Formats: sequence, structure tokens, C-alpha cells
Amino acid sequence: MNDKEIKELVALLSAPKKVVILPHRSPDGDAMGSTLGLYHLLLKLNHEATVISPNDFPSFLEWMPGSENVLVYENDRETTRKLIAESDLIFTLDFNALHRTGEMETLLSKVTVPFIMIDHHQSPDDYATYTFSDTSYGSTCEMLYEFIVQIGKKSLIDKTIATCLYTGILTDSGGFKFPKTTGNTHRIVAEFIELGVENTLIPTLLFDNSSYNRLQLLGRALQNLKVISDKKTAYIALSQNELNEFNYEKGDTEGIVNYGLSIKGIHFAAIFIEHTDENIIKISFRSQGDFDVNQFARTHFNGGGHMNAAGGKSNESLEKTIEKFKQLVSEISI
Repeated sequence: MNDKEIKELVALLSAPKKVVILPHRSPDGDAMGSTLGLYHLLLKLNHEATVISPNDFPSFLEWMPGSENVLVYENDRETTRKLIAESDLIFTLDFNALHRTGEMETLLSKVTVPFIMIDHHQSPDDYATYTFSDTSYGSTCEMLYEFIVQIGKKSLIDKTIATCLYTGILTDSGGFKFPKTTGNTHRIVAEFIELGVENTLIPTLLFDNSSYNRLQLLGRALQNLKVISDKKTAYIALSQNELNEFNYEKGDTEGIVNYGLSIKGIHFAAIFIEHTDENIIKISFRSQGDFDVNQFARTHFNGGGHMNAAGGKSNESLEKTIEKFKQLVSEISI
């Protein structure tokens, strides 16, 4: 954002307003961390702020401060539509295209109040009045920290806000392992720890609280793991029946795709998950090196994301989707 836009935003936020904050559909740690971090900041600025998630968020994020106040569009369309219609300002965090909100897209496309986008994914759409878009950042939470600094409100960052932002940075950086983790990332995290963020407890809350069924589902996923050695590719498929067998809950498949990428010599990994209630196959892609899974997902599976981490979907059967994937892999150089 340039100086003029920042001044306009400072003026816009100088008086109490009704503000709606939106993450993308099926929000992850970065989406929930950024929206909740902003929520707590706006409350301190005397705004009437509400986080509305398009659908339920994973249970392993329910410990986050303020999560109990998040409204879910799919669970209460009447209330959430009213809040959006009466809002003065809408923040969209961790996504850059309205279709990422699923069913909410039609509603949001008709709203005339200013939108503020803060996001680190590629190729943003132009729906927002104010856009802070930068793919060099490893997380939206790190961007939100910078946004708070730019509008002159760094002094308002307390343990609660820092906890939310730390969570998003931790999860989207793969535990500080991914390439976009910079020295500045660590300096920000150090500030958060000095504010009292429980950096030894949060990873346990996020990653070490699996249910027995979730571990059993992971075991099945690993049994289903296939390797295409000559293409340095691995993939996993999970059917709806397998999800049902292990009493699948939202978030149970989070991170499973990374197991394929952990195999020596594998540079490209994918997971295909059948959801018959939505009549789609949800897909996650991961890569190492310079293979661009964002472009692969955009071109072939109606998706997108980052160069080394992206998602997509297919309306074909699980079997046909995997066959399409295998054919595509056979034709590319990885």
C-alpha cells in the first residue's frame, strides 16, 4: 500500500464502524489467526467487529482467543447476511478472489461498502477498494503485523493479538521451515514471545491433539500412498467411504499431503479427497524446488495458491480425477 492509501485507511478506521472480517472457505491457521488477530485489534479501536467464516473451521483451532465468537455463514445465513448488509467495511484476509468464500461469493459481489484485502497469494482479483497483496510474505499473519505497524497501531498488539498472529505464522511457515521464512519473520515472532505468547504450548495445541480416528485415517492414507518414481511424484487418495470409516471431522486430513513430499527424491506430492456431499474431489498440491504447483492447479484443477503449495478441485469421480492427474504428470518435467 502507498502512503495515500494508508492515510485513507487511518482516517477510515478513526471512528467506530461496523466491520465484517472474512477468511476463506475451510479456513486454516493463517486464515483464522489473521482474522482473529484483526478482530481483537478492531475491538480495541472501538469498532463493532465480527468474524464470519464461510463454513466451520477445524476443531484444533477452537482454542484460539475469540474463536467462540466466530459466526459460521453455513450455520446461520440469516444473521450473517444481515451483518454483511449492515456493515460499513469488510476485510478479506488470506484470500484474493471472492469465489474462495464458496456460496458467499454471490452475496459479496453485490456489496457496495469498501473492501480491504490483505493476502499473500498470487494473481489477486480487483474486488477490493484497498489491496495489500504481496507474495513475498510467508503468511497473511505476518502481513497483518506489517499492516498494523503501517497504520500506527503497533502499541495495541498484546498477548492475545500476538497469539493469533503467531499461530498463522507458525502454520503457514511449516514450523518455520518454508523458504519464505525470513529473518524478519523471526524478529516478529521474537516480539510476540516477549509479549507472552506461549510458543512451546501452541504447537502442542495445533499438532499434538489428534483423535484416535484421525490417526487411523492417517494410517489408511499412508497405506494408499503411491509413488511415480520416474516423475519424482507421490500421491494419496481417500474415498468418502474411508472418511466415513474413521468418522472424519473437518481438519483431519490437514498436512497429510506433506508425507508424500517427505519421501527421498520426491519433488511433487498431491492428495485427492472425495466429498460426496459437495460432489467434488478436493485436492492439495505440494512441491519442492522450482516446480510451480500454483500454475499446475490453476491450469488443470480450477485452483491456485503458492508456487510450492496450492489447492484445487475436480467435479469428476475420484478414479477419473486420479487418471487425469497421472496423465498430466506423465507429460511434464519435474
